Amino acid sequence: MASSSSAGRVLTLCKQFQNVFRISSAINTQKCAANLTKFPSHLYSREKSPLVAPCWLSPSSSVGQSRALHTSIIRRGLEEFFDFPNNWGETTVKSGAPWTAKQLRTKSNEELHKLWYVLLKEKNMLLTLEQEAKRQKVQMPSPERIKKVERSMIRMESVVSERETALRLLQTGQEKGRPGDWRRNTFGHVYWYRFKEYAIPWYMNKRYKRKRFYTPKFVEPHIRLRLEKHLREKYRKANLEKETRAKLLKKFPQMKIPAS
Repeated sequence: MASSSSAGRVLTLCKQFQNVFRISSAINTQKCAANLTKFPSHLYSREKSPLVAPCWLSPSSSVGQSRALHTSIIRRGLEEFFDFPNNWGETTVKSGAPWTAKQLRTKSNEELHKLWYVLLKEKNMLLTLEQEAKRQKVQMPSPERIKKVERSMIRMESVVSERETALRLLQTGQEKGRPGDWRRNTFGHVYWYRFKEYAIPWYMNKRYKRKRFYTPKFVEPHIRLRLEKHLREKYRKANLEKETRAKLLKKFPQMKIPAS
């Protein structure tokens, strides 16, 4: 009798715990539903924003929201190869001045890296616009934008090379990325010779011995003649430009010619 009464008590306790758990779970679901109704529907509706999901729906959304900066808009594809629709049909498009080397030197390496891809995308867009204008046989709006972008990219390359050279000078004491020396060939031309690595010493290397890093004495008069020829051509070219400018001023007095 005692055993049957104890078993009955255990069964009743188990039933009471089960009922308590059911009631608590129902209360939690009601609270969650009430909290969801407080938020606007556009935050978790997949019809309006299929690419964005709330943090309580996807466990990996917190990782997706903390991504690094994107260089392009995800929803745009081939449209980035064309100009903005507001500029279509315009004869002139406003654009700023190209980046100067002084401005680029104040930027960090990370900012220069991002700016390079921005300029590259702009250049691709302008080249596409130029090709489309040629196909339609119309004038490209503000074609000087291509030169501005190219100048900015060239200056950025020079700034990056300056930083690499300065870092190399601090680390190795050499200005060039590949060590070398200024040498003169048999014709008297001075050029930069880059050192190379060989599997055998230089005095055993027949290929290296065939190179001549000196100028014979009988070539020295020809070097002087070559310099004289170069100066004559330069003087002749300057006189031709001066005569052409004088003829244009005589024919068109109102024309403005930049000073040389």
